[in-house]
Amino acid sequence: MLADTYGRIATDLRVSLTDRCNLRCAYCMPAEGLDWLPKPELLTDDEVVRLIRIGVERLGIREIRFTGGEPLLRRGLAGIVARTAGLRPRPEMSITTNGIGLARTARALREAGLDRINVSLDTLRPEAFQELARRDRLPEVLDGMAAAAAAGLVPVKVNSVLMRGVNDGEARDLLRFCLAHGYELRFIEQMPLDAQHGWRRANMITAEEILAALSEEFVLKPDEPDERGSAPAETFLVDGGPARVGVIGSVTRPFCAACDRVRLTADGQIRNCLFAREESDLRGPMRAGASDGELAGLWRRAVAAKLPGHGINDPTFLQPDRPMSAIGG
Repeated sequence: MLADTYGRIATDLRVSLTDRCNLRCAYCMPAEGLDWLPKPELLTDDEVVRLIRIGVERLGIREIRFTGGEPLLRRGLAGIVARTAGLRPRPEMSITTNGIGLARTARALREAGLDRINVSLDTLRPEAFQELARRDRLPEVLDGMAAAAAAGLVPVKVNSVLMRGVNDGEARDLLRFCLAHGYELRFIEQMPLDAQHGWRRANMITAEEILAALSEEFVLKPDEPDERGSAPAETFLVDGGPARVGVIGSVTRPFCAACDRVRLTADGQIRNCLFAREESDLRGPMRAGASDGELAGLWRRAVAAKLPGHGINDPTFLQPDRPMSAIGG
């Protein structure tokens, strides 16, 4: 098992497949983009699958989420999914994507064994999308979501970040849209993970504000607490259900005590927390000939050192050096 000293067991592995992205979302990276990782530093498809196999077969990983950057930019994605689906015990597999390119890849990913999709969608207004993402590609995102649903990658989950003065008035519109299409909406508080370190608490739309806005139009009833488990989202029945909406209050309602996640970056580093300031290298030892058992031991030690919480609300908190696009969500 991947256990830390606070009794938490990591069973959910987030695998970043690339730090590259075809959007430039304001809460993630600057308009000019970033310097991408050199290709030799990235894990190969075989290396990615080997580390996933070690996690599944030796360390108790039961859920895999492929992330980026934008994971659909990874040329070998479908093959990685198919090889992961062949592991035993078979892990549950999902992808977090911006949806661009999903219309042409959704069916192939489903056939490879992918179980479901999370799509980032912060606005339904083209002008706001262009302001947030700095690209005019909203129709492609919407088409990708529809293609994922048609391919059976359900439930299609939608991740939305609200930013003050940009899209903070769209909470109800987004929920209305998702209810109409059968998607599951999750609002996420903006986190201090932008490359330019421009995050300010005063600019963040809090979980409390989001719920207040939704409650102006919808009746929200909290799910039973024991149904949440280690899930980051607090979920609410909408107008009596069965539809639900979730709010991930990473900053104002941290859920660190129940966290079961561990992250593998695209260049082979283990991060035991999204906000960790230290990483543990698996790529170097692996390329130097380390055995599966030796890599598993390095992985266990990395998770054992996990801190009790992310520390965002501590006055001494410092953002990670790497932005979200380089860490993986």
